[in-house]
Amino acid sequence: MSATATSTPPPAAPKVSSGKGGRTRFSFPVVLLIIAGALLALSAVRSITGAQDVTSAGQISAALAMAVPIGLAGLGGLWSERAGVVNIGLEGMMILGTFFGAWAGWQTDPWIGVLAGVVGGMLGGLLHAFATVTFGVDHIISGIAINILALGFTTYLAKLWFNTGEASERGGSPKQSPPADSITQVTVPGLSGWLHSVEQHHWFFVSDLAGILGGLVTHVSLLTLVAVVLFAATFFILWKTSFGLRLRSCGENPVAAESLGVNVYRYKYIAVIVSGGLAGLGGAFLSLVTSHIYNEGQTGGRGYIGLAAMIFGNWRPGGLAMGAGLFGFADALQLRNGGESVHALLLLLVVLLAVLAAWKLYRRSFVPGVISAVIAAAVLVWYLATDTVPTEFVSATPYIVTLLVLSLSAQRLRMPKADGMRYRKGQGK
Repeated sequence: MSATATSTPPPAAPKVSSGKGGRTRFSFPVVLLIIAGALLALSAVRSITGAQDVTSAGQISAALAMAVPIGLAGLGGLWSERAGVVNIGLEGMMILGTFFGAWAGWQTDPWIGVLAGVVGGMLGGLLHAFATVTFGVDHIISGIAINILALGFTTYLAKLWFNTGEASERGGSPKQSPPADSITQVTVPGLSGWLHSVEQHHWFFVSDLAGILGGLVTHVSLLTLVAVVLFAATFFILWKTSFGLRLRSCGENPVAAESLGVNVYRYKYIAVIVSGGLAGLGGAFLSLVTSHIYNEGQTGGRGYIGLAAMIFGNWRPGGLAMGAGLFGFADALQLRNGGESVHALLLLLVVLLAVLAAWKLYRRSFVPGVISAVIAAAVLVWYLATDTVPTEFVSATPYIVTLLVLSLSAQRLRMPKADGMRYRKGQGK
């Protein structure tokens, strides 16, 4: 036996573990440290700028409401792409969810509306699966077609159903539905009030932590709790069951999966239909929880942002949840306080870019490091020279955050190997 084979390998790093392909996966304590570091940075920004709403319970509650539909759309994309089907049609499936959720919700019960929104999204998913899996249509073309069809279909039905009879009398119009009843919200008694009192002292870190926790236990919709359960269930089903292993094998190597007896078409159909149902649930959340009515253009590109959150999360539920939370936070911030709060976040962006530049230079990635440092300096000059952010930039904040996050995280991403590839039955024989 050679000396190389018998030599003792160097000890592994204690805080991180390497996944396949040399990708680094952080342990739970390291993740907690990263979260604590982010909270410290937000606390510092709040203290320096005086933007108290950055970590307030109201901001966190609004961010959670904005993050749920994005997260559900991204979760739908995760199911589909783990089975090898790219689902650009998430936006259209969300549109179907908003429409059918509101249509059933105002006439009957909001929970029936939720079910109708899920069914509407599943029909969109079935159409996408039929086109891509059975007929081998290009996944991107099929998804774009579904987005266009869903928008035109719901626009036509809204004029037909919401502009006449009882619907019109109760506030309906060609572009919106009558209002539906609210879904029950829950607040943890005692804890919510105590956290609010701590938040009002504006203590460094402590009040910020109280504000964040207060937003998570105050006026939380039951549908939000359903979304949390769905995230946990997705992780368990896809990574802890034989069904999930077979489904993921269809997205990694469908030919090998078929050779082992897996019905690839069946698993792809299941994944894409579930994907549509989750996107439809996200749409129903928008029309039944966020606004209580259907509005034309209500999704506002959240299906695409959900897809971006899924990519940011590296096709994993945990990373997806973090990405959805980030985008939801940016969306809520620009809606609640506009230019002043977004201006305060410029200082946080300077810190993050400076840390990134230092890390890239330490790793001898000189070009990205220098670029990050230059951008950090430019943003710092912008922050010091202004008191607020123009309205046009404020409204674009969620989309700018999407592009920025994806550009900074692109180097660590690893999509399913057969994602988006055409597969024809019998290739494994």
